[in-house]
Amino acid sequence: MIDLFKVINDKVFIVAELSANHAQDLSLAKETIHAMKEAGADAVKLQTYTPDTITIKSDKKYFLIKHGTLWDGQTLYELFQKAYTPWEWHAELKEFAEKLGLVFFSTPFDKSAVDLLEDLDVSIYKIASPEITDIPLIEYIASKGKPVIISTGIATLSDIEEAVNACRKVGNDQIVLLKCVSAYPTPLEDVNLRTIPNMAETFGCPVGLSDHTLGISVPIAAVALGARVIEKHFILSKNIDSPDREFSLTPDEFKEMVKAVREVEKALGKVTYELTEKMKRSREFARSLFVVKDMKKGEVFTEENVRSIRPGYGLHPKYLKDILGRRARKDIEKGTPLSWDLID
Repeated sequence: MIDLFKVINDKVFIVAELSANHAQDLSLAKETIHAMKEAGADAVKLQTYTPDTITIKSDKKYFLIKHGTLWDGQTLYELFQKAYTPWEWHAELKEFAEKLGLVFFSTPFDKSAVDLLEDLDVSIYKIASPEITDIPLIEYIASKGKPVIISTGIATLSDIEEAVNACRKVGNDQIVLLKCVSAYPTPLEDVNLRTIPNMAETFGCPVGLSDHTLGISVPIAAVALGARVIEKHFILSKNIDSPDREFSLTPDEFKEMVKAVREVEKALGKVTYELTEKMKRSREFARSLFVVKDMKKGEVFTEENVRSIRPGYGLHPKYLKDILGRRARKDIEKGTPLSWDLID
């Protein structure tokens, strides 16, 4: 079992979302998971539902998608019929992923899905954005004692608070929140990454990003702002007929994102003003006071014969005013670093 909080304390946890990008083909699902590993993902995440566990088959207007999404014109049932991952695949995909060294977990959408995942002994649960208001489901998931990652794509501040409290109510404080926007794809101006550090401070838990923008710049910026988990949809090819292909990364794109994330987290480092050995050596190129004209013993130091120049072997430039008007203790050649023993 993974200790998620130990992992995210050490490094950013990068999750590849399979979602519907298997196109109902088990061999394609496995090929995709293998590519996730090759691209540098730490985990693969599925979604565990059937059309009948997440909605009902109905042509009533309430069930028609008409909100300016990629899926407008379909009913919810039709979309989920195309997008769901067959439950009989789960055990096989989990074994396959774990043999590759990937963490395998999923988003359950009802209690029966939780029970299936418990039987498989998954080590993490994910709450999808639209389910953040389903407090009984969240309590049931949290009661299993596993880390709970919660997306906030449709959530108000009070929704997030209720979801977090629901987990804590059943004794589970292993909560990670994901900044998220439930728009597919997400316009950049709607992302508001500055919410990430505020969310961490407000709710006292690690925060990450579930990203639906195009490209990889947003996840990279999120890491710079403190995101400890990055989740991004993954697809083998944009030619695959999947509802999520438009905002999914191909293997090369995902690999580039992982590389950039790892570089950013390395560069973030720690708060320090100490100089590295290389920085100390570079101080030799700092400015200092040099004699820039030949001088005779007793000659007065002026701005004509003493200047602050590179390199840094002479006196600190801050002493220039103290030196001007004083006299040379002996003859000094041009290019000599100024030192106190040369000054009367």
